[in-house]
Amino acid sequence: MTDATLRHPLGGARAWAVWTSAVLVYLLAVFHRTSLGVAGLIAADRFHISSAQLATFAMVQLAVYAAMQIPVGALLDRFGSKVLLVAGVVTMSAAQLAFAFVDSYAAGIVARVFVGMGDAMVFVSVLRLVALWFPPARTPMVTQVTGFAGQLGALAAAGPLAAALDGLGWTRSFLLAAAIGVVLGVVLLLVVQDSPYADPDRTDIKLRAVGRALRLAWRQPGTRLGLWCHFTSQFSANVFAIMWGFPFLTAGEGLSTGEASRLLALMVVTTVLSSPLFGVFVSRYPYSRSTLILGVVATIMTVWTVVLLWPGRAPMWLLVVLVVATAIGGPGSMIGFDLARTFNPPTRIGSATGIVNVGGFVAALGTVVLIGVVLDRVSPGGPSTYTVDSFRWAMAVQYLVWFTGVAMIVRYRRRTRRHIHADETGAYEHLIPERLRAAA
Repeated sequence: MTDATLRHPLGGARAWAVWTSAVLVYLLAVFHRTSLGVAGLIAADRFHISSAQLATFAMVQLAVYAAMQIPVGALLDRFGSKVLLVAGVVTMSAAQLAFAFVDSYAAGIVARVFVGMGDAMVFVSVLRLVALWFPPARTPMVTQVTGFAGQLGALAAAGPLAAALDGLGWTRSFLLAAAIGVVLGVVLLLVVQDSPYADPDRTDIKLRAVGRALRLAWRQPGTRLGLWCHFTSQFSANVFAIMWGFPFLTAGEGLSTGEASRLLALMVVTTVLSSPLFGVFVSRYPYSRSTLILGVVATIMTVWTVVLLWPGRAPMWLLVVLVVATAIGGPGSMIGFDLARTFNPPTRIGSATGIVNVGGFVAALGTVVLIGVVLDRVSPGGPSTYTVDSFRWAMAVQYLVWFTGVAMIVRYRRRTRRHIHADETGAYEHLIPERLRAAA
């Protein structure tokens, strides 16, 4: 592919305009995804529901998000990022509009289902734009920046939404959130293009080839390595931030709500600050991406082990270390998408990214449920009876997921490295360090 086929230069001003427009939608998606965490107590009063029913909102949203990833990846390869982003922001905005007015638990669940559906269309669409609009050498860094930019949506939910709920009330706050989606949808229509290339075959595949693209992406060991990296690195941060972190810190470790909120905010700050470091590492050491993931997971597991074995409640300094270590799993999981990009052609990026994105959210959903089951067993009296010992048993279920993920990462990185060395086209030559090429 020569420069003559480019309508716009890779990484140029138009690329950044497209990226910025798409990232604003991703930021909004993260805002919608985490908004119920801030509005939880108000929602419990509004819908007259128990804590378990309130938790179902998040579980349903995660389940829908994970279930949508592979079909969304296939649709992305067929219709492109722009269509999927517009569909996603329209779906989320309509769902939040409905959520502003519903007053029954069942209707609220339906609204959160559609929030999850719209959310599922956004992130993979943005990553496809990154892969097509930026040079390969800069893609890892832009991918990481995309990830931490989205975390600003979590901060917006923690701050402005909380203030809006207090000042404007439930209905007007969610109406405002829906209106922002309408504005960003117009921006998408005006700014975003699917590809900088003049040749439409560069980014479009026929509908009859969608199933074949999914099969080919799945057969690629690098795609499955990316899935398991995402699965193993991300889930603990999601579980902590979306569902069980706040109860663990307050009911388990005895912190005040203000202290717990500050620790959750520290997770977001850690994600933002660490993301560029991961991007630099991946750019310089592409052959060591899975090694970095294993190091990240080992760090998270070690800190959790210290906290869970600490006699009594852990001191504040150790809890700070815990949230920082857990948070780095988020940007670490972005390496899974970089692996999908490396080992698949442009026409399969959406399918491969969708496969990878299933990993962390399936792991998070399963862990959220397992922790709830264990808490019900060790503290049958409900949330009012939770203790530090209750959470020791419950949070220990994370080790099942970590051990499974680490075993699969080791398995598929061996297969991927064999695939790289067996390739005769030279497509992956840049991944093999000079010292390994010399020894081959």
